[in-house]
Amino acid sequence: MKNLLRLIALTLCLCFAYQTEAVAQDYKSAVGLRLGYPWAASYKTFISESSAIEAFVGYRGYSSFSWITINGAYQIHNDISSVDGLQWYYGGGAGVQLWNSEFFDGGETTFSVSGYLGLQYTFADAPVSVTADWVPTFFLGDGFGTGGFGGGYGNLAVRYVLGR
Repeated sequence: MKNLLRLIALTLCLCFAYQTEAVAQDYKSAVGLRLGYPWAASYKTFISESSAIEAFVGYRGYSSFSWITINGAYQIHNDISSVDGLQWYYGGGAGVQLWNSEFFDGGETTFSVSGYLGLQYTFADAPVSVTADWVPTFFLGDGFGTGGFGGGYGNLAVRYVLGR
């Protein structure tokens, strides 16, 4: 586990160190849905030409328990010059999960730290942006056995562009 954390930290440092290319965004902000694990309503806004903040609220239900998640992320976007409108991005974020189960009295709360690695495509002729990302997540806490690492998180997102 300690080696995995060192590898993640080194990878992020190298990504930040070699980010030299400026990118121009086609839009300022967008709202839409993240379709995956979990399903979520999403709002993304750019705070500079290459940096964005995304906030989302999601829900996941199972037969015996469910959870609501509230997350925020900081993302760095870089153009893929061979395709107009296509970018890759990386970043990090944090969240809180509110668990409910019929087997336990009340609920549990866990906190999470996530990494983001994805692709974003913004259509030139339509106010639509789509993304696909991988969101490896460390859960802090042991509510309902949820503490630990989750490597299977990620989403396809579709957002309506609010302003260009």
